[in-house]
Amino acid sequence: MIGFGKRLSYAFRTFFSILGSGEIPGEVAEDLVPPAPAPAARVERAEPELPPPPQVETSDRAVQMLALLQRDGRLIDFLTEDLSAYADEQVGAAVRGMHESCREALEKYVKLEPIIGSDEGRPVTVPEGFDPAAIKLVGNVTGRPPLRGVLQHRGWRAAVVNLPPLPDGAGRAVVAPAEVEIS
Repeated sequence: MIGFGKRLSYAFRTFFSILGSGEIPGEVAEDLVPPAPAPAARVERAEPELPPPPQVETSDRAVQMLALLQRDGRLIDFLTEDLSAYADEQVGAAVRGMHESCREALEKYVKLEPIIGSDEGRPVTVPEGFDPAAIKLVGNVTGRPPLRGVLQHRGWRAAVVNLPPLPDGAGRAVVAPAEVEIS
C-alpha cells in the first residue's frame, strides 16, 4: 500500500500535469498500475462476481476544483482576462475580493498543511530518505542526506480533501457554464 504522503504527492503532480499537458506522469502511472497477475487455474464460483466500481477520471477532480474556484472566486475569469487595459489600482482592487473568495473556497474543500513546519529563511535539516516529491533541493546540492540548508518555501500538502460528489455525465468537464439571458 502506498503511504498517504506519496499518494498526496502523486495527486498534486498528476493534477498539475493533466492541467498542463493532459497526461498522467509516467513514473506515477508505473508506480500505481499493478503488475499483471500470473495466470491462475480457473476456479468455478458459485456466486457471480460483482463488476468493479466505476473509476473516476483523475482529470474530473482537477476540473471540479477549478470549477469550485471559478464559482466561488471567479478565478478562471480573472486568469483569462487581458489586464493590460486596466490600471494597477483597478487590478489590485479586483484581486482583493477574488483572493478572499478563492481562499475561503480552498479552506472549505482542502485542508492544507505545510510540508516543513519551520519558518522560511530559517536553517533546516533534510533527513535521509526524504520524499523528493515533497522536498525540492535547490542551490549547490552536493553530498548525501542528511543535508543542511535554508528553508526557502515551506511547501504545502493537502491533509484533507473534502470535495462534493461529482455530477453525472458530461458535466464533469464543465468549469463554468455559459450564461444566456433570455429577454
